[in-house]
Amino acid sequence: MTNPSPARGALGAMYAGLALTVLTTVAAYVDHGTTHVLADHIRAGYPAYPPARIDSAVTTYLVIWTVIGALGVLAWLTTAWAVTAGRRWARPAATVMFLIGTGTGLTGLLTKDTSGDTGLPPAMGWAGMLPCLAGLVAVALLWRRPRPA
Repeated sequence: MTNPSPARGALGAMYAGLALTVLTTVAAYVDHGTTHVLADHIRAGYPAYPPARIDSAVTTYLVIWTVIGALGVLAWLTTAWAVTAGRRWARPAATVMFLIGTGTGLTGLLTKDTSGDTGLPPAMGWAGMLPCLAGLVAVALLWRRPRPA
C-alpha cells in the first residue's frame, strides 16, 4: 500500500474548505430567514436604530458576506486546480490565499464597530474562521516533504 501524496491530502482539505466556505455563506442567509442572530446583534448594539436601519445594516453585511464567500470559492477552486495541474506556483498561491482568508476571517471576528461590540455576532465571526482551518491543513500538507519510501 502506498502513502497518499501530500498534494492529494491537500486537495481533500481544499475541497473541505470550499464546502465550509459555501456553508458559512449560506448560513448567513439561513440566519436572516430564521433566527435573526445578526439583526439581534445589531439591535443590541444600536438600540435607537429603527427597524429599517437595522434591515439596511443586515443587508449590507449579507452583501459583504456574499462577496467574501464568492471570492473564497474562487480562491479554493483556483488553488485546487493549480495543485491538480501541478503548477509551480500552486504552493505559494495557496499560502497567500490562506493568509488573505485568515486575515479576512480575523477581521470579521475581531473588528469592533462604533457601538464598542464586534460588528458580527461571535457565532458568525467564528463561522467565518472555519474555512481557515481547512486552509491551514491544506497549506501544511502542500509544504510537507514527501516521506522516503
